[in-house]
Amino acid sequence: MTSSAEALERRIDELRAAIRKAVTVGERERAKVLRGELRKAERQWEEALDELAEQPVAPVRRHAGPLLPLREQVHQALTLLGAPAAPKLIIAVHEAFHVGEMIPARLTSLRRDEERSFRSAPHSRPYYLCAALTADLLAPARGLLAVSTWPMAARVIGSLSPRVDFLTSAIRLAEHLDRIPDPGPQARRLLWRFAANIPGAAASGDAMTAATVAEAAEAELEIHRDADRSHREAAAKRARKQLDDVEQLFGSRLRSISAAGS
Repeated sequence: MTSSAEALERRIDELRAAIRKAVTVGERERAKVLRGELRKAERQWEEALDELAEQPVAPVRRHAGPLLPLREQVHQALTLLGAPAAPKLIIAVHEAFHVGEMIPARLTSLRRDEERSFRSAPHSRPYYLCAALTADLLAPARGLLAVSTWPMAARVIGSLSPRVDFLTSAIRLAEHLDRIPDPGPQARRLLWRFAANIPGAAASGDAMTAATVAEAAEAELEIHRDADRSHREAAAKRARKQLDDVEQLFGSRLRSISAAGS
């Protein structure tokens, strides 16, 4: 079942890349079909994870080596969150749902390794772990990792984006926990970290339910979603127009990009 989940993750990445390409060249009907396939693959991935969660897991010593390469562990965590995230949160998600230790120091150099790999052989991998970009300068957002196959607008960070991404991740995490029969104390503590900062989500960790957290997060997200989306899409349009392939993934460092596009 682990191999099935991994195959689905690769399929999801391939579909996202294909959708982006279809949208770019104006193939709307193909993009619509691919989006349907993507939704189906994502449902199958969630079902595969649920089956994995139900299987007995042999005890793993904390110093044991990871079952997957680091970049795949990070990719799993980011895919679950559905938004750019800092290393500390990525590690917390990994520890809540997966075995094997994720070493913080290695995450520091991971994005630089990904950029070197892309520069040496562009687009040779199904995905890259890249930088989130600031909406004003389209420069790398400090400490935030994203996935290259996400739409550009999802990788741009505007003034409202940190809160929107926080709420988005809370919803996805809550929905994921709601599908797991026994998520375990680490997963519940992680959800409580989100719930404690969302009005109406839960009065305490003991009283918290995943469904209530998701509902409260969605209610606040409705307030910010449209304004944030408009800001991000405008910045994404500038990025696609003014940045080369490397800069679209890892940010512009050599010049400032004006809001007017001059």
